[in-house]
Amino acid sequence: MQAETKPPFRQSLSNPEQFTITLELVPSRGGHSREHDRTLELAAQLASDPRIQAVSITENAGGQAALSPEVLGREIQKMGLEVIVHFSSKDKNRNQMESLLFAWDRLGIRDLLVITGDYPQEGYQGFPKPVFDLGSVHVLDLISRMNQGNYGPDRGRGAIQPTSFLMGVALSPFKRLEAELLMQYAKLHRKAERGADYIITQVGYDARKFHEVLQYLRQNDLNLPVLGNVFIPNLTVATLMHTGKIPGCIITDALYAEIRREAASPDKGKQARLLRGAKLLAILKGLGYAGAHLGGPGLTYDNIDFLLTTADSLAENWQKLVPEMNYWHEDGFYLYTKDAKTGLNTSAPAPCAKGPPGLQANFRMARMVHNLAFSQEAPLYPVCKKICLALEGGKLDNTLTHLEHVTKFLLFGCQNCGDCTLGDLAFVCPQSGCAKYLLNGPCGGSRDGWCEVYPGKKRCLYVRIYERLAARGLPEAMRHGFVPPRNWALNNTSSWLNFFRGLDHAGGDQTSESGTEQEKKKNPPPE
Repeated sequence: MQAETKPPFRQSLSNPEQFTITLELVPSRGGHSREHDRTLELAAQLASDPRIQAVSITENAGGQAALSPEVLGREIQKMGLEVIVHFSSKDKNRNQMESLLFAWDRLGIRDLLVITGDYPQEGYQGFPKPVFDLGSVHVLDLISRMNQGNYGPDRGRGAIQPTSFLMGVALSPFKRLEAELLMQYAKLHRKAERGADYIITQVGYDARKFHEVLQYLRQNDLNLPVLGNVFIPNLTVATLMHTGKIPGCIITDALYAEIRREAASPDKGKQARLLRGAKLLAILKGLGYAGAHLGGPGLTYDNIDFLLTTADSLAENWQKLVPEMNYWHEDGFYLYTKDAKTGLNTSAPAPCAKGPPGLQANFRMARMVHNLAFSQEAPLYPVCKKICLALEGGKLDNTLTHLEHVTKFLLFGCQNCGDCTLGDLAFVCPQSGCAKYLLNGPCGGSRDGWCEVYPGKKRCLYVRIYERLAARGLPEAMRHGFVPPRNWALNNTSSWLNFFRGLDHAGGDQTSESGTEQEKKKNPPPE
């Protein structure tokens, strides 16, 4: 069977009879290395294997600069193998994203994995500036609008031709805390609403967790195909994952101890790790996953063939493998109670890990002020609007801006963005509280409730949000709604004034005449 007779990736993904296999490739640092040549050699072998539908290509994985994924992708496409290119928001502002997407559409690179991306690491002359202009939910919204040919003003340059991108998203079900896990699923709802086409899970090795994903999707009518992640680490990578150095990827204490024991064998444990991967692959097939996403450092074509062939031989008795694939934290949270008979989950929700803390004083005060003045139904809305608009442009205009900033800085760490989202996010500021400035849910990198970038020092913003929402009995509030990206035309202006003038995301449409264009007319750039 020749490579060209493979079902296309999109067709394979939508076919319930097809178990779709993809493989992750990591571009090298530079385009003329021996590592790059080895990657192309492997891709050529995969292109002739009908079991492999596509390869995915990472973009600056781990926050380290590498060869642009579309360069490797184009070379592989010429071999007849489909590519999924990772599209992250960490290094690009929205203009650059649009430009790059136009280019990829032109080149025929239309299958994407849309992610926020790992925080940038040290490079030329120190650490680069993290961009994170948009989060992954924003990017999905942007691309969905591009696919419709209608996503923003054309500035008189003619209609924009619709694109045809397929958008995969990541899901991190391997979260130890209830707050972390439920916020991951809440964000998935927002991703689905903004056009996600399929899901790839993060790295973990627990059958109940993989089963949990499918149960949650079915119970919540999220009809998205899922590829389970089957990652084969070496000891070095396993150590990094175990210690949290690779965000979102979980190697528990029990699994790490086993990998270390296996590493004492003559082959340094590689065969044992491949067999474990094959067992997980068989379990994913048995559970009803749409496919699997393979990966791991130094995998050869023979390794991949072993994984697929062995998984096929184990598939008939996959239930017997479930007790072996139980590498989860002893105190780790599950959404559902355990089924003692199967070793998987029942449909009954698990009890909460522990009760949420009480409401903080500044949270209660902020809610009170917001409910009194900062909604159109609020009793003080008319008088506050009248006072703020009366001060606009006068001698006390700057005084009002500074007073707002100082007050909110002391209470929330305000960064004076001019487009305040405190009311959307339980009065926790993402501009000061989240290293990636995320507005529509957490990234996948938190660990045990700590921020990916500041582990042990700064708690994940969305864990804090969950605790506040749960204390009010509203833990599902983050499932729906959409917080637009920050409008930089409003930077260093009063969000109070912007709200009452209808310029911010709560008071007006930022892409309409009443939003950004009004702001530009009111404060024109210097000649």
